[in-house]
Amino acid sequence: MEFKQKALLIGIAVLLLLGNSFSFAVAGDLDRFDGVKGTLRISGGTAHIPVMKEAAKRIMALNRDVKITIAGGGSGVGIKQVGEGLVDIGNSGRMATDDEIQRYGLKMHKFAIDGIAVVVNPRNPIVKMKKSQIIDIFSGKINNWKALGFKDRGINVYTRDASSGTRKVFWKKALNKGEITKSANFVKSHGAMKSAINVDPYGIGYISIGFLDDTVSSVSLDGIAPTLEKVRKGDYKIARGLYMNTKGEPVGLARLFIDYIMSKEGQKIVAENGYIAVK
Repeated sequence: MEFKQKALLIGIAVLLLLGNSFSFAVAGDLDRFDGVKGTLRISGGTAHIPVMKEAAKRIMALNRDVKITIAGGGSGVGIKQVGEGLVDIGNSGRMATDDEIQRYGLKMHKFAIDGIAVVVNPRNPIVKMKKSQIIDIFSGKINNWKALGFKDRGINVYTRDASSGTRKVFWKKALNKGEITKSANFVKSHGAMKSAINVDPYGIGYISIGFLDDTVSSVSLDGIAPTLEKVRKGDYKIARGLYMNTKGEPVGLARLFIDYIMSKEGQKIVAENGYIAVK
């Protein structure tokens, strides 16, 4: 009996030791927030929001003395607000311009790679197009789905507003800096774009690959599907980096947050939300 009791105690001790080791391994990348207090303000590109929210949730669950607020507004808003000191981190789905970098003293921190997919309503069978057709659709030159083999109905173009980094990259890499029709409908986020296309059988727009789901259908361009694997290989060209921008070198909570996003756990969050990790 004594031998059995000793064996049981030893077994319990080993399990406790392994349990503590496991907890340490899981919490390791979050340990940097132990004993820290303060508020971190983040705004900007809407493609970043799922990653930012998940990271913030984990941090605040560990340390209730840390408060993290996250807002959208688009890349231009994020850059402007961090430059003017209104937030600590301004997210952008494009690189800051030379003028923005000089004016605000920005430091860019690339944490993910993303692609931008053309999307249509799930009831629309036209899911393969040429890039030249996309250019003509968004310029208004092609304005009826009949020209593409669908119904004799007008094409409703959806785009993002001028502050959107997604719009700027799409305009440059998908539209070759071509015109966007003045009749286009404006939406303010990837979520809003998905919702608009989902309820409009004759709509067409574009969203981050990280936001793709079965509420919209993605369109292959020149035979290449908008997938992370195609982006990773360089086959799908409508791609961009995602950036966290700070005014000067980040300090305090901003530094800790950026380091966490760039850590092993943070980059896993990036991948889990449909983007390509950079580390």
